[in-house]
Amino acid sequence: MAGLRTGQGVLRRKPIEQIEEGAPSEQLTRTLGLGQLTAIGVGGIIGAGIFALAGAVANGTAGPAVLVSFLIAGVASAAAAFSYAEFAGLIPKAGSAYTYGYAVLGELAGWFIGWDLLLEYTAIVAVVAIGISGYFGFLLGALGVDLPAWMLGAPGTGEGHQVDLFAMVLCLFTAYLLTLGIKNAARFETVVVVLKVLVVLLVIVVGFFHIDTANYNPFFPYGVGGAFTGAATVFFAVFGYDAMSTAAEESKDAQRHMPKAIMYSLAISMVLYVLACLVLTGMQNYSEIDPESGFSTAFESVGLPGLANLIAVGAIIGILTVMFTFMLGVTRVWFSMSRDGLLPRWFAKTHPTRHVPVRVTWIVGVGSALIAGFLPIGEAAELTNIGILLAFVVVCIAVIVLRYRQPDLPRKFRCPGMPFVPAIGVAFSLWLITFLAWQTWLRFAVWLAIGLVIYFGYSYRNSNLARESEAGPEQP
Repeated sequence: MAGLRTGQGVLRRKPIEQIEEGAPSEQLTRTLGLGQLTAIGVGGIIGAGIFALAGAVANGTAGPAVLVSFLIAGVASAAAAFSYAEFAGLIPKAGSAYTYGYAVLGELAGWFIGWDLLLEYTAIVAVVAIGISGYFGFLLGALGVDLPAWMLGAPGTGEGHQVDLFAMVLCLFTAYLLTLGIKNAARFETVVVVLKVLVVLLVIVVGFFHIDTANYNPFFPYGVGGAFTGAATVFFAVFGYDAMSTAAEESKDAQRHMPKAIMYSLAISMVLYVLACLVLTGMQNYSEIDPESGFSTAFESVGLPGLANLIAVGAIIGILTVMFTFMLGVTRVWFSMSRDGLLPRWFAKTHPTRHVPVRVTWIVGVGSALIAGFLPIGEAAELTNIGILLAFVVVCIAVIVLRYRQPDLPRKFRCPGMPFVPAIGVAFSLWLITFLAWQTWLRFAVWLAIGLVIYFGYSYRNSNLARESEAGPEQP
């Protein structure tokens, strides 16, 4: 093995054909089929984008052209999705962007994106939990149930608030689901995703009969620029397949199924997003749409207030699946980094019968619960954006590099329009990064600095490739 590695120092990397699954105690079980993988992808993509974000962007940024915003974001996301799909068919291992970056761009690049995703994915889980907690409070209020103020939100989010207890419980519940084994957890996820899609379809079908085409005029009330600005906002509602791709090592036939699942999940989600936007802006004038509960106010405006509670239930179900997908993602990235020796191998140990990384799952569950319980949603959300975009940049660059470095590798799926399609993914991701606040960059810089200390203090000397280098080439 030592003689097969490529590069030296922080640029060392293993040839793709040498990426292995590790010892039996560090292996995952291949049980997921195409349908379950697609459900996980859809679960990660469709969430707050339909139930909250569409209304907010329509009201203050794009008007009815929020439809165009989603289409622009979808095209940009598809550019990255094609790159992920090529890698998923080529490297059917856990870790997603971390593993791809490590294999193509070297150890430091792999560490950089893996360390980054540990924070980003964990923060997404926390943000989603806080969002569900808000809908849960709305439902309880509608039922006349009053809970103590101390448990309804993080400090500073309301009078008497001390902790968002429901959000914490949701994080721990999601961790518990994932420790049951990927097969059982994926079954639960698939059922919930189906329920979510049915609720979204019900909203679309019922709303279709209450569309007033006059509400589409003007279609670009904020100009074409408003549609592009809206695209920067809704882009964060059209990824999720990246976290799903971390489950490649748990797919029955990852090389065939993972590329299809990535493309299917994005296509299904985009169709639902476009139809939902058409219905929302057709039912109610964009200027009257409530930015926080767009569909609820839209249905009230046409005399159907009874659907508001159903929409709240759908939002809870829909956002819960996002938690599942991203907690699955962060645990598999952590697991892969530990198995590669970049973090202590203690974290890479899997359950002897369930074959899932229970240790890291509970650590992530507790960590996300603490963030969700004690940080306002705005502060937690600021941790989520930059890492995903940088992961897209790394993957899109890596797919170009590998295509030219090793063009003859047996690819089950080939990114079309090489190198222009992945270049679009890079350009759009970098453009979106410019919209992020300086506080986001500061937090990212601090997290990166901590990561570099760990890498050069521990990982550089203890990675599997470093140990192979010290052992010297194998004797024939």
